[in-house]
Amino acid sequence: MMRQVAEGVLVHESEFVQTNTVVVQGRAGVLLIDPGITGDEMVAIADDLRQLGQPVVAGFSTHPDWDHVLWHAKLGDAPRYGTARCAAYMRDLLSDAGATARIAADLLETEIAGQVPLDLLGLITGLPAGTAQIPWDGPRVRIIEHQAHAPGHAALFIEERGVLVAGDMLSDVLVPMLDDGDLATAIEEYLTALRLLEGVAGDVDVVVPGHGSVGGSDQMQARIDQDRAYVLALRNGQVPADPRVGPSAKPGWEWVSDIHEGQLRRLAQRSERDGAPR
Repeated sequence: MMRQVAEGVLVHESEFVQTNTVVVQGRAGVLLIDPGITGDEMVAIADDLRQLGQPVVAGFSTHPDWDHVLWHAKLGDAPRYGTARCAAYMRDLLSDAGATARIAADLLETEIAGQVPLDLLGLITGLPAGTAQIPWDGPRVRIIEHQAHAPGHAALFIEERGVLVAGDMLSDVLVPMLDDGDLATAIEEYLTALRLLEGVAGDVDVVVPGHGSVGGSDQMQARIDQDRAYVLALRNGQVPADPRVGPSAKPGWEWVSDIHEGQLRRLAQRSERDGAPR
């Protein structure tokens, strides 16, 4: 079921880790952002849009994690966009014949095993580097590209509606998840991304994270501040005090603490390798 969060902007929340799909209504159809997760959900979205008389005319993936680059034949054959870096990452991934099979194997350990269609995974058209907005016949959607969390990550700001689609940032249930590359670089990239998002914060009425609850204007700066405090604590070798991990974590989201502990281990290993005191 989709719910309206602003004029012409709808959100579908998956039962799987509160994954949000965003629908933006245009003149001839809709822009579909990060569709997913299960086949049944994507079919339901397609059916709902058909009843509204709103075909999918464009898609966009905010970043190249598997759960943000899915698609279903029922959604049609509209162009599916991403940043140039996002598309390049997916091309490299899919050049490995075993990549999709490994994703499917990983999903066997989840409650959605066998429910995720992977045949159209990652077929993204990269927009030219520096593209400022999504090319489509609808409200202006500004692309805010950065390198936090994943290569070619982009937040989308639907300016006329005051809606920021944040991708895998600004979540009320997930802590910042740093890219798997060099940790120091990943931390600085994350802080840079937060500054970019802060640049539009005053114009945001609704923030939609990739996973978690939709927030109002009062949540935008608060979520930036919370993510920044977490990342700065990691950079400074401190244990972050964050309600998204530990005993205060949302019930059912205790596994986020495992992500947090893994990032602390990466920091400790880096300190040992560099001989830096902690």
